[in-house]
Amino acid sequence: MTSKQINASMIRTRPLFAIFAVLILAGLAAFLLLLSFRQYHRAWQIYLVNFLFWSAVAQGGLLFSMIMHVTKAKWSGALQNLSEAFVAFFPISLILFLLLFTGKNYVFPWIGQDLHGKEVWLNIPFLFSRDFAGLLILYGFGFIYVFYALKSKIRSGGGIIRKIMAWSRADHETCRARMTTFAVLYMITYAVVLSLISTDLMMSMTPHFVSTLFGGYFFIKAFFIGLGGLIILASATSLAFEENTLLRTAHFHDIGKLFFAFCIVWAYFLYAQVMVIWYGNIPEETHYLIERFHHSAWKLILILAFVLSFIIPFFTLISRKAKTKPLLMLVLCTLALLGIWLENLLLIGPALRFDTAAPVLRVFDVLISLGFPGLMACAVAGLLKSFPELFLKTEEKVN
Repeated sequence: MTSKQINASMIRTRPLFAIFAVLILAGLAAFLLLLSFRQYHRAWQIYLVNFLFWSAVAQGGLLFSMIMHVTKAKWSGALQNLSEAFVAFFPISLILFLLLFTGKNYVFPWIGQDLHGKEVWLNIPFLFSRDFAGLLILYGFGFIYVFYALKSKIRSGGGIIRKIMAWSRADHETCRARMTTFAVLYMITYAVVLSLISTDLMMSMTPHFVSTLFGGYFFIKAFFIGLGGLIILASATSLAFEENTLLRTAHFHDIGKLFFAFCIVWAYFLYAQVMVIWYGNIPEETHYLIERFHHSAWKLILILAFVLSFIIPFFTLISRKAKTKPLLMLVLCTLALLGIWLENLLLIGPALRFDTAAPVLRVFDVLISLGFPGLMACAVAGLLKSFPELFLKTEEKVN
């Protein structure tokens, strides 16, 4: 495509940015209205659910590119380029985390309780300091990796980001070597930080519950939904730009197989977690499950989450042909992500007394939740708009 054709294609996507902006504004308005109605618990709890979910999508989505780079995978192609666009959500995630401090009294039920010695770990200053430091390091490694990834692929040109990249005199081989270094650092930090975040912001909601599998379950789940987010992005790109993209049928088939595999891995980790608690029958652990099975509304959410995130993807993706259809994959991954979002709500909601009487979700909760994908879409689309060479055919040679 020529520069004029690229610009014309980008102009066609402007209505999408308008839709994303409306979602963001609707979510912000709903959040502020809940605060004005003094529904502080409700506002901050749904905020926490969405912060954890969409941050995990971005963290897991970028991880795909690093795994492909370190393993020297040749099949990923444009998918790896699209994966790197998720870094655009990192600054937003960091700001959202800092804003969470404002609602600390409404999302940490252990504040003011007797924690039987756990006060050393579960106290607000230490919790926010370590989590912020962890996210800052993780996101820093992610940014440096993407910087060198873009430097190795993109020619210099107009735009602030391109000019900043031009300041670096690293050649192609140097960029690739530094990408490997920071990819490994990111992957190690990813496991550590996501385990820490899951313990502090999810498992600590029930401070006397202990699970050694919880951290691993969380970062595996983050990669699973990161793959889902990447497939949604790739499918939307393919449907919008059709034959002008660098994406091929083989790309969808291969990443569909990977998504299918991690759908099974997620289900296995969930099974292992529940089975160990059930078989051990320790009161401190079984209470965690009973609290989520006692009310019919939560039980329904558990069943719905499992069906959306495992049953439907498993039986659909057995078919080779299903993996090659962008529209079907877009719908399938959207349902899978919705299921994991409900599972996040299930993990957090009961401990925070998130309306145990049906219905669990209300209109304001839905509006706030829609604002977060609006933020994600605007950030990712904005970065891709600055670097159309990453996913569109151009006359310029891409290194």
